[in-house]
Amino acid sequence: MRWCLWLLYSVIGALGWATSAQAETATPAFCAPRILSVHAQRTTGESPPPADPTAGDWTPVQLPDHWQHRWPEHNGAVWYRIDWQVDCLHAESPIALTVDRMVLAGAVYANKDLLWRDRHLQEPLSRSWNLPRYTLLPTSSLHTGLNHIWVRVHGITTQTPGLGKVHLGDPLLLHQAHAQRWWDLRTLSFANLMVSGVLGTLFLCAWLLRRSHTVYGWYAFNCACWVLFTANILATEAWPFPSTMAMARANLLLFVLFCFSYCLFSWRYGGQQFPRVERLLYGVTGLSSAYAALAPDTPLTVAAPPITLLFLLIALANTLQLPWHAWRTRKSTDMVFALCMLVSMAAGLHDMALLLVGTSGPPLIPYTALLTMLALSIMLGREVTRNMQRIEDFNQELTDSVAQACDELSHTLEREHQLALRHSRLQERMRLTHDLHDSLGGALVRSIAYVEQVQQPLANTQMLSMLKLMRDDLRQMIDHSTSTQAELPPTPIAWAAPLRHRFIALFDALDIQSHWLIPQHWSQSPSALQCLNLTRVAEEALTNVLKHSQATEVHIELLQPWPQTLLLRVRDNGVGFDVAAMHQHSLGVGMRSMRARLERFQGGLEIQSAPGATIVVAQLQLDATATTASAPAAAREHTLSAGPPSQ
Repeated sequence: MRWCLWLLYSVIGALGWATSAQAETATPAFCAPRILSVHAQRTTGESPPPADPTAGDWTPVQLPDHWQHRWPEHNGAVWYRIDWQVDCLHAESPIALTVDRMVLAGAVYANKDLLWRDRHLQEPLSRSWNLPRYTLLPTSSLHTGLNHIWVRVHGITTQTPGLGKVHLGDPLLLHQAHAQRWWDLRTLSFANLMVSGVLGTLFLCAWLLRRSHTVYGWYAFNCACWVLFTANILATEAWPFPSTMAMARANLLLFVLFCFSYCLFSWRYGGQQFPRVERLLYGVTGLSSAYAALAPDTPLTVAAPPITLLFLLIALANTLQLPWHAWRTRKSTDMVFALCMLVSMAAGLHDMALLLVGTSGPPLIPYTALLTMLALSIMLGREVTRNMQRIEDFNQELTDSVAQACDELSHTLEREHQLALRHSRLQERMRLTHDLHDSLGGALVRSIAYVEQVQQPLANTQMLSMLKLMRDDLRQMIDHSTSTQAELPPTPIAWAAPLRHRFIALFDALDIQSHWLIPQHWSQSPSALQCLNLTRVAEEALTNVLKHSQATEVHIELLQPWPQTLLLRVRDNGVGFDVAAMHQHSLGVGMRSMRARLERFQGGLEIQSAPGATIVVAQLQLDATATTASAPAAAREHTLSAGPPSQ
């Protein structure tokens, strides 16, 4: 039994050893290539790799390499020869090649075979400076022992021309490193571009809707500069610029504007005021921008590094003062902003060292820029939300205030309506009082005066006539209570006829001579209501003559000195009265009634009185809008200064 088990184990072990040996034969071990040396040599045009690798003036270099330090005046192409060795080659185990960057464009050869080349190796040059490459070297182009990788790089001195790191090795490991490099240089930059574009657009709309919040406008402008600058990182061609120098001008201008807008945004965000520094910054930015846009290529090549360094120092100085400002204000938003800017500054210095010095490590700006923009957007969005909440609270408070004001206004209008009704009733009583006083009261006064002058008892017919006359006056007052029921006398004589009929008999009975001066026609016809009010005024004036004046002569005159003005003048030679005393102790009912009637039509009442001469002038405006302000006074002065009319 033991022999059977031993035999079974032996067979299984032999099968396992055979399978392992077969697997080792089927999958040969990977032979790691070794880079021996890197050399560089200036060249011209787009010639193929040199036939003799050792011919020419080759200079040993280390990658990454920037040739402007070695050949500061060289604008064109440089050959890089990478000598490497491999001890074994297997078609099943290819060798991978990665190139970090070529500044600006180039072509890559494995021995004599072209692996790839950029589209434009002449102006405008393609841009491979931020484009990592990965490829598998074809086994047919390689041989055991010494091999060469040829890289021809085309660039200009102002763009830090040269070749980045080159790696040869296991495809799996190099592909992973290439994927990480692609993520750092391309994917994150594209994410930065998209996030910056969206946030810049949102805050631009917020600024357009509320121009007073300039912090939103400066943030949108700063995002726009960053988007365009990031597009320069991702661009693989110089389009739409005609040359590399034209694109370099645009990049320099964008960098200047980016630093400028960053300073203005940070000051507006923190509520800082630097009037003199701002004016100086505006001036420096304007001059630098004009120089970057208009200067010739050769002077710009010399001035571009100082301009870049100047605005870099301005941005760094502004960043370093932010923590001091945050410490003074003790605001959480200022502290977060200062921290984000410090982290971004450190990342920028690190990446600048990667680009200029050639130190190793992944770039940090794509990470920090994205996080910084998100942090700033959150803080600005929080501010927008707080402003919206304030607006909503204000709207609610305004709604409540409007509702309360509407309620108060409703109560006020109700009170005003009640007061208007009471005022209307009072006005109606006043009007009725004046009408009764002027019409029926005047008729009673005339009747009393007539009875007092008669020496013998009145016959029934005479008494009936007097009662009918008072009845007619009452009916006239009722019929003319509204202007729509009144009729306009066709002529002044027709208007004066009822007055003369009523008063002339009384004047004769009292031995008072009356003189009537009435025009034949209206210069401008008054309304029926105006004629009625003028009639009441004339009746009251003539009744006062009968009651108080003890006059022996009265003159009644109707004038139209202007088409829009109607004047009634009543003059008697009675005992007169003290006008000032009458005004001091308030006017009587009759005088108040006369004045109120005239003021309804923008008219007035003028009284002058002395023993032997009392003049009452009533003025009525037929068209108040067409009459100048000086017309009433001039009319009164003309009438009062005139003597008695001719009989």
